[in-house]
Amino acid sequence: MSLFVPKFEESVIVREAEAEVVGRAPTTIRLLADSSATGGALSTQRVTLKGGADGAKPHWHDNSAEMFFLLDGAADILSGEDIVTAGPGDLVIVPPGKPHAFAAVPGADADLLIVITPGVERFEYFRHLQRIALGEATPESLLEVQDLYDNHFLRSEAWEGRRG
Repeated sequence: MSLFVPKFEESVIVREAEAEVVGRAPTTIRLLADSSATGGALSTQRVTLKGGADGAKPHWHDNSAEMFFLLDGAADILSGEDIVTAGPGDLVIVPPGKPHAFAAVPGADADLLIVITPGVERFEYFRHLQRIALGEATPESLLEVQDLYDNHFLRSEAWEGRRG
C-alpha cells in the first residue's frame, strides 16, 4: 500500500457566497475545492438536484474513489450494479474502477456533498458540462476529455431500468 501525502500549506476555506456555481435548477453545482487547491488530496463540489433530476450518468474513475454524502433529500446512487437509495446523513463511497451514477429520487430533491480522492482537476469538467447545456459544445465532446478528467462513461442496465 502506498501513502499519498498531499502538498499544500494553507487551510482551504471556501465560503458559500464565494463558491462558483455552474448550472441552474434542476441541477446546480457549487465548485468548492479543486485538486490544485488541496495539493492533490481531493476535489469536492456540492450538487443540488430538484424534482428527481439526474446528477451524473453511469461512469467510472480509474484512479479515484468518489464519496457521496447526502446533506438533505433523497438520492439514488448506482454502485456497480446495485442502486442504493440514500437519505440525509447517509454516506456512500465508490472505489476506483466501479461504475456509479447518481440522481435525486423521482419526485424528490437531493443535496449532496461529493468528494473525489485523490483529487482530479474537475472544475473545468463541470464548466464543460455547462457549455453543453447552453448548446456551446456537443454532448459527444465529453468523449474527447474522458482521460483528462478520469471520467469514463458506460451503459448500465440496472441504472437504465431504474431511471428509464
